[in-house]
Order: sequence, then structure tokens, then C-alpha cells
Amino acid sequence: MLPIHMYLNVVDATPLVAIDLIIENEMGDYLLGRRVNKPAQGFWFVPGGRIRKNERLDDAFHRIASEELGRADLRRADADLLGVYEHLYEDNFSGQSGISTHYVVLGYKLRGAIELASLPDLQHTAYRWATKEEITTDAEVHLNTKAYFVGPALRCGGRFSV
Repeated sequence: MLPIHMYLNVVDATPLVAIDLIIENEMGDYLLGRRVNKPAQGFWFVPGGRIRKNERLDDAFHRIASEELGRADLRRADADLLGVYEHLYEDNFSGQSGISTHYVVLGYKLRGAIELASLPDLQHTAYRWATKEEITTDAEVHLNTKAYFVGPALRCGGRFSV
């Protein structure tokens, strides 16, 4: 892992690559968490995380699902790739002014049941299930999360079981 000052230089100079997990339950609602950290602090957002240097996509997906959802059993093969998205933020993880954050994000959709009470609280202060309509109209849902729900309909996606 890079020291924080070096990582901030990377954020300032390059795009980061991340995976977001768009989780749909059997009722057609989607999982959102209220973000603890910058960027997008305080907004409702889908779970996700950045890919680390030399980390293979399958390994990154597995780690992110484990850290964000507490689900070590989920694999990238279980998911449906929705597409590649751009997330641009005026701020950064450190809050230092003048440094924006640019993510290139692989959006993956999964279907299955998750108990909100079982979700980790390291990255999110609260979780909720929301309909597509709630997501697209709620001002507290970040625009980068709304992007997954506008335009072409979401496909059924991969499934997993509890």
C-alpha cells in the first residue's frame, strides 16, 4: 500500500479504476449505503471499491464483495457486467483542496438477498433498499449511482443465494 501522500499524488495525476456492485433483491429493489468517506461523503451510493495495483479483476471483485458486503462467496462470474462508467468528483479522499478524483468504474449487477443488519459499517453509516424510481428521484442519491439506473434498462444480471 502506498503512503497517503503518495496515493494523493496518484489521485491528482491519474484516473483510478474501480468496481461497483449493483445489488438487486428479489423484490426488484437495489442496495444503497450512505458513504462515510470522501468523495461523495454523505450520499447514498452503491457498494464498490478501487482495484489495487497488480490485483486481478477476479481478486478485486472478491475482495470488494467481501469488504463491502461481508460476502466472501461472491465471484465476478456470478455477476453481469453492465458497462464501464466515469465518476468525476471535485474532491478527494483526503479533503485537500484543488485535487479532484477521476474513476473509471466497472459496474457489475448481481441479484440476491442480503440482510441489511449483516452489512459491514466501515464504508457506510447506513444501508437501505430502494426502487429504481426512488434512486433516480432522491437528491441524496449521488449522480454517479443514478447513472446505473438511467438509459437502457438494467439486465437481469447474475444471481447468488444466501
